[in-house]
Amino acid sequence: MRGVLGSRDCTTRGAKYISRMRTAHDLATRARRYARNALRDDLLAACIVAVLLIPQSLAYALLAGLPPQVGLYASLLPLVAYAALGSSPVLGVGPVAVLALMISQALAQAPAGVSAQDAALVLAAEVGLLLAAAAWLRLDALASLLSVPVLHGFETGATVSIALSQLPGLLGASAHGSNLPQLVATWSQAAARWTPLTALYGVAALLALWLARRHAALALTRVVGPARAALLARFVPLMVLMLAIAVALLTDAGAHGVALVGALPDLAPRIDWPSFDAELWTRMLPSALLIALVAFVSSLVVAESLARREGARVEPRRELAGLAAANLTAAISAGMPVAGSFSRSIVNHDAGSRTRMAGVFTAALMGLAMLLLGRPLAVLPNAVLAATIIAAVLSVVDPRPFREAWRYARSEGVLMIVVAALTLLQGVAWALAIGVAASIALLLQRTARPHVALIGRVAGTEHYRNVERHEVQLTPGVMGLRIDESLLFTNARQLVDVVEQQLAHHPDARRLVLLMSPVNRIDFSGLEALRALHDALAARRIRLDLSEVKGPVLDALRAGAWSQWFGGRVFLSHHQAMLDE
Repeated sequence: MRGVLGSRDCTTRGAKYISRMRTAHDLATRARRYARNALRDDLLAACIVAVLLIPQSLAYALLAGLPPQVGLYASLLPLVAYAALGSSPVLGVGPVAVLALMISQALAQAPAGVSAQDAALVLAAEVGLLLAAAAWLRLDALASLLSVPVLHGFETGATVSIALSQLPGLLGASAHGSNLPQLVATWSQAAARWTPLTALYGVAALLALWLARRHAALALTRVVGPARAALLARFVPLMVLMLAIAVALLTDAGAHGVALVGALPDLAPRIDWPSFDAELWTRMLPSALLIALVAFVSSLVVAESLARREGARVEPRRELAGLAAANLTAAISAGMPVAGSFSRSIVNHDAGSRTRMAGVFTAALMGLAMLLLGRPLAVLPNAVLAATIIAAVLSVVDPRPFREAWRYARSEGVLMIVVAALTLLQGVAWALAIGVAASIALLLQRTARPHVALIGRVAGTEHYRNVERHEVQLTPGVMGLRIDESLLFTNARQLVDVVEQQLAHHPDARRLVLLMSPVNRIDFSGLEALRALHDALAARRIRLDLSEVKGPVLDALRAGAWSQWFGGRVFLSHHQAMLDE
């Protein structure tokens, strides 16, 4: 017995050892494949985004009414947390302008005596917990309400809005606001304060980036070949930034009135729990609900818009989990609520990011830059950063979807234009809310009346088609109708009226056969409508039969005890039903 047990133990240990070896081999294989295919692109994207993220993080923290270093903390560990659980390879997570404005309003609700930083940590924790609960409850299904017109409209509106918001910075003045009216007010202030030298930096950088985008790859191909040319072309934005720093240092640009990034604050990150003050948590909860919703919806819109360009797929539930992890991490690392940034995501995508490791590298390089490159980054002209963002976001503006939607479905084309205009004029929250509401309204309008087609047999076959589209034969005394919608509460009330209209043109019908193959579901409202139709037909001595009912639908009908009132028959094929006497 001991020998047998010992043999079993050895076998078990051997199996575990083999399993561990296979796991290690698989990890090594994946690491080699990643190093060969994506590491270079992710590192390049991280270098560019890290430089852009530092001044943006400082600005958004100040916009939220928080110390500037809070924005930096929210741009380090939260990126790593998102990379662990998220699904988008290009989504740039961190502080964003829209959330910064919402955070500023939320902090005003904090109890007296509570610091803005403590309130921001509680807010981030609540946002993270709400997003985690949504992921656990599988509420990602709500993302299906974001139709393609809403996505395209948001993408275009956000792109133009971001580009416009950077124009004052291009002239040497600060840009404020998240919609066009606020930006116009900023322009009026900027017009009186702009400096020609600052504008020269910005316009020169923008021109260099535009020319490089159009001609750099082709010009370099003639020298180093296509593969190396494509790689070197991606370094152009980073080289423009480095050249701008060098010129600013040599010419002492700051002394001549050029707006610079300025000295970066000292980092003193800490890991700590947010306050457990019950009153503070209660006061922050309403704002946290709205911020969590806007963070998820806007981040998902950005991720799906960019994924669609590459033919990739984004998983909404994993996006919920990734954003939850990022916000919970921000709550314990002295940060603030975070979401996906459209501008950084575009830059990340434009720089060639391949996987979520680009976010990890961005966090690492940003921390390293704060420690080692503080002085060079301090003399980087803000106008050059603005030019980099404008060049990146304008590269994705595409009017083609608007033309295609207008030709295909005028209502969806109008929806796309409305969402784009609202994003530009009112901001993300209004645009997404109205876009989703309008999408639901269009859906209800299209499904409020079930489409029912009179069908007849194609001569010489057992196939039945719409009499308005094909030459078909009708069976005397038997009327065949095809229901082209699921019977749900949105359209069930119209079923009897639609069928009655068909019967009005065929008063000799003694039997009605409903072809049910397109029906995927019948809810309780649909069941009651089917019963009302059955009773109305029975009062006129017309028998109701069904054909080609799907299994799940038939199971639901049986569960609803429909056999107690249904007096017709169910046929496997519509042809058999039409031949039955």
